[in-house]
Amino acid sequence: MADAMLPFDDRDGAIWLDGRMIPWRDAKLHVLTHGLHYASTVFEGERSYGGTIFKSREHSARLHNSARILNFKLPFSIDAIEAAKYDVLRANNIIDGYVRAFAWRGAEMMGVSAQASKIHVGIAAWEWPSYFSPEMRKIGIRMKTGPWRRPDPLSAPVESKAAGLYMICTLSKHAVEAEGYQDALMLDWRGFVSEGTGANIFLIKDGVMHTPTPDCFLNGITRQTVMQLAKARGIQVVERHIKPEELGDFTECFVTGTAAEVTPVGEIDQHRFKPAKITEALLTDYETLVRKPAAATAAAQ
Repeated sequence: MADAMLPFDDRDGAIWLDGRMIPWRDAKLHVLTHGLHYASTVFEGERSYGGTIFKSREHSARLHNSARILNFKLPFSIDAIEAAKYDVLRANNIIDGYVRAFAWRGAEMMGVSAQASKIHVGIAAWEWPSYFSPEMRKIGIRMKTGPWRRPDPLSAPVESKAAGLYMICTLSKHAVEAEGYQDALMLDWRGFVSEGTGANIFLIKDGVMHTPTPDCFLNGITRQTVMQLAKARGIQVVERHIKPEELGDFTECFVTGTAAEVTPVGEIDQHRFKPAKITEALLTDYETLVRKPAAATAAAQ
């Protein structure tokens, strides 16, 4: 397993950059790149299980859509990106790992307007175990409401997986980690429950799953997958606005995402939850699904 503590700019391996596979350490960009200064960057986080990237094409399509929302067009088709992702896995001898595809405006123009900047695309992959420790995934992670809120859709491109939208996630996660928590619960600009810093959230009471309506945050691919799994089990799923004061009414809670997969939550602020029947069933169903590509295809249909 690759050392997770190795700096990401000093590793062995290869990265796909603008159509070419290059040595990992040579994948560099100029310090005046627009994407670095003005957050004109979009990305995808994906996982490979047994050499197959879960929901790979959906991620590639979303990368294209995120770029469109940020008003630029990727110079590589979905098919080309799909092929490149598997080339990267092979080049780095990765069977089970994390795949990061990303695109950004280059350094041709420096200023708010950068319409003539070149669009770059990169793909990297590395070995990465569970986002949270096995112990935390068993008993549930600890969350605390963070200091920052998800913005109004009229103030940010909330349907894109854009780098700039994660600034408040980093700030929120750092704030609660300093107090011993694993993640922050983010409210939206109205004060409703929205999600974690990198994962969607589900809450359960009386056998019914409740999840916030994704009207100001990303409708995650893992979120959609878990909702399909729940419905296949006959579990009712309700999408609605959830008030923070309702949290004490729920008995189970979990978060979902490519990195988090399905991770139980043990507490949010003063509220306590215990992983039970529904959480455990969906965690098992998801792990089974991602390890069986043929089953994943059937479930998505």
